[in-house]
Amino acid sequence: MKYKRILLKLSGEALMGNKGFGIDQERLMEYAKEIKAAYDAGCQVAIVIGGGNIFRGIQAEKGGMDRVHGDYMGMLATVINSMAIQAALEGLGVQTRLQSAIKMEQICEPFIRRKAVRHLEKGRVVIFGAGSGNPYFTTDSAAALRAIEIEAEVILKGTRVDGIYTADPEKDKSATKYDQISYDEVYSKGLEVMDLTAFTLCKENNLPIIVFDMNKKGNLQQLLNGEAVGTLVVA
Repeated sequence: MKYKRILLKLSGEALMGNKGFGIDQERLMEYAKEIKAAYDAGCQVAIVIGGGNIFRGIQAEKGGMDRVHGDYMGMLATVINSMAIQAALEGLGVQTRLQSAIKMEQICEPFIRRKAVRHLEKGRVVIFGAGSGNPYFTTDSAAALRAIEIEAEVILKGTRVDGIYTADPEKDKSATKYDQISYDEVYSKGLEVMDLTAFTLCKENNLPIIVFDMNKKGNLQQLLNGEAVGTLVVA
């Protein structure tokens, strides 16, 4: 196995599947089975998931809501998704722990770095909810921060696209895919991989990012086996 400890970043929108809102149970179980396969192979897995399928703070701001208020609502949405992933994994027999950047003792632990690392070492999947606990920071930034804190070897960003392209492949059919690209090239070409805060954190800490299609069965396992899947971002 190429990677022993990973941080898997999932988008909330991906959980919608073919629905327009909320959580598609079929998609949820597909993801849970992919994560279980990595877990069964002995990989230490941490997860950060967005909340865009339920609520997006930045969209609420456009509607007149205070940005800070909206961002906190978005953090709570990520906890709902985290609980859904947790329930799906535990239904498959995977041991998990959910840690939140906002205290809510009845449903999850507070985020404590040493405890998170210990859970991983004991073979539990750790899910980080509520982003970083701060407004104005996305779940991409939370994923980068948590990955660095737990000393993950790589961030695997699961999307509905199979990598990074020269342009949006859903809009430009002539767009071509990069197999590997440097941080500096991503900056200079203005490519959207993560938000700038998250991306800078990864660059400064020399943390590789792999963008891949999470919806294709077996992709996650192939990545862990060292196969060329998606696009690798390195120094």
